[in-house]
Amino acid sequence: MDDLKFGKRNKRGDWAPSEPVALAPLFRLPFSLKAFLAWLPHYFLPWNALFALSAVAYWAWIIPPVETMQTLSWGWPLYLYAVNAVATFLFYGAFELQLYVLKRQERRFKYNGKFPAEQKSKAFWFESQNLDNILRTFLSGVTIWTACEIVVLWAFANGYAPWLAFADHPVYLAALALMVPIIHEFHFFCVHRLIHTPFLYKWVHSVHHNSVNPSPWSSLSMHPVEHLLYFATVFYHLVIPSNPILALYQLHYAAFGAIPGHVGFDKVEVGEEHAVDSHAYAHYLHHKYFEVNYGDALIPLDKWFGTWHDGSPEGEARMNERYRRRKEKLAAAEAAKADRAGQAANS
Repeated sequence: MDDLKFGKRNKRGDWAPSEPVALAPLFRLPFSLKAFLAWLPHYFLPWNALFALSAVAYWAWIIPPVETMQTLSWGWPLYLYAVNAVATFLFYGAFELQLYVLKRQERRFKYNGKFPAEQKSKAFWFESQNLDNILRTFLSGVTIWTACEIVVLWAFANGYAPWLAFADHPVYLAALALMVPIIHEFHFFCVHRLIHTPFLYKWVHSVHHNSVNPSPWSSLSMHPVEHLLYFATVFYHLVIPSNPILALYQLHYAAFGAIPGHVGFDKVEVGEEHAVDSHAYAHYLHHKYFEVNYGDALIPLDKWFGTWHDGSPEGEARMNERYRRRKEKLAAAEAAKADRAGQAANS
């Protein structure tokens, strides 16, 4: 495919889409039914449908019987860890193999013109982004994901969480299934803003932001504290009446759903004439500029809190103006502090 029909490439080889990132019409005012109906297929396909189906498949073929999960032991948790690790290796590895190892579509639709393997950095273990990201994914990411999964399944199995059956509550549970991405977005935005506070950013979130040029394995490359906060989204299903399949969907949305936002390409080509949108540009801009797009544009939280960047020149200007005001505020505070110190010295 010719990516220049959809965007432009600068002198460094970085590609950007022609159109700015659009906010989902779900919460846009005034509400447009026409825009909502046109957007609705994108809400399901392909990613949300894929993660929902993976949860159903887990429940049908992977998750142990309820009687087994009533008792914590070594057997079934280790089995779930192994399955999650294999699923992560296959899913993440497929994107890595096609886009970054074999480079099937070369640099077409790639936001950052360079590949991580071309850039050594001491910020990473062994100075390798890929090796660092892979180790963090399996040592911490899959481990904490599995731990959260075990806690939730054990709670459902023992009646500590309100378990509703689909046969008895089909409409409510269908509506809750539609809410899974919205729950994730709300939780992710709140946690993301929290770990961008100076202390937590320095000691926790900076690990993830070392991957300024994200690739598939960057998706779950995080500090263990961030992994715990990130996967805690599943614990909403211990409070609200739910079903373990929906809890699994919530986890899979977090675990596998991190891939589209970090794949590094705007479109993943499928054959010579077709491509799947990653919808990754908003989050790529977050990795590039750090203090914009804390959410993924499903809920316009960044718009409401003044941190939205849609990739347009106007978005760039708004970001720079916000940075300028903050620098002026910090300079004024430093000047006031110095003035107080001077007055104290003279008194």
